Amino acid sequence: MRLQVTHETRYDYTPAVETAQHVAHLQPRDTPSQRLLQHRLVVTPEPDELRTGRDVFGNTRSFFALQTGHEELRVVADSVVETQVPRRPASPLGWEQVRDRFRYRAGGGYDAASEYLFPSPYIPRHADFLDYARPSFTPGAPLLAAVDDLMRRIYRDFDYVSDSTEVNTPAVDALAQRKGVCQDFAHIMVACLRMLGLPARYVSGYLLTQPPPGQPRLVGADASHAWTSVYVPDVPGHDGWYDFDPTNDRTPGEDYVTLAVGRDFSDVSPMRGVIHGGARHNLHVGVTVAPLAEPDEAEGGSETQSQSQSQSQSQQSGVNP
Repeated sequence: MRLQVTHETRYDYTPAVETAQHVAHLQPRDTPSQRLLQHRLVVTPEPDELRTGRDVFGNTRSFFALQTGHEELRVVADSVVETQVPRRPASPLGWEQVRDRFRYRAGGGYDAASEYLFPSPYIPRHADFLDYARPSFTPGAPLLAAVDDLMRRIYRDFDYVSDSTEVNTPAVDALAQRKGVCQDFAHIMVACLRMLGLPARYVSGYLLTQPPPGQPRLVGADASHAWTSVYVPDVPGHDGWYDFDPTNDRTPGEDYVTLAVGRDFSDVSPMRGVIHGGARHNLHVGVTVAPLAEPDEAEGGSETQSQSQSQSQSQQSGVNP
């Protein structure tokens, strides 16, 4: 499937911003089931400096700086990706085998996946995550079957409620209140897996959604999405990671676009930065995901259970969210 993704971010500042520096994660990754065909990033006003590079997680990261005053900042990322259904690894491993593989041993070999075992800014270690995860991870249970069960339980036990949490809500708080949005559910699932000694990472991206029957696809009405990836070692022809979406109780298919991966949301925020000036701001975000094979429908998308990054709020201390 070929999908076109347009992600537009606009800041309106009062008073004008004098100088600004921003970092953006807006270019989709190449993965075993996804290939980036085209990408264009347009920043208005034109930045004095714009460069791209790889971050420590392998994501493409763009940095841009503006040295002139501006009352509005508009960033538009247009991407075309080709996706296919990820192949589920035929792994015979039990979850304890994977856990034991990553237990510390003096002189043991290094596995890059171990970077995803430790606490991170939004995902601390907490016994409540372990207590919640244990019913799914019974002795001898196959890893993938146990993770499937954990995903289904989060989907069943938690309510999707827009605006019930903030971007920086700790995962343990979302676990306690049993409600949140896709970012919270992904954080909770990652936290549960890490507490069991299993490498898990946070995935940001997009989900192609379909409008209700008889209704048109609306431009900019889609939203960013988030899900979880667990490490499955020793599977030939597989990169070691397999994804689960607890918000929608399914494994991602060709209708998902992977944007970036990291320890949690703080590593893959679509845009963040530091500004001088602009004591107040309004933030507007619009996302459109559309199949290229349907040009008549390529004018928009519809809402689903995914977390919108759109918000309007006052800016504090010259730091953008």
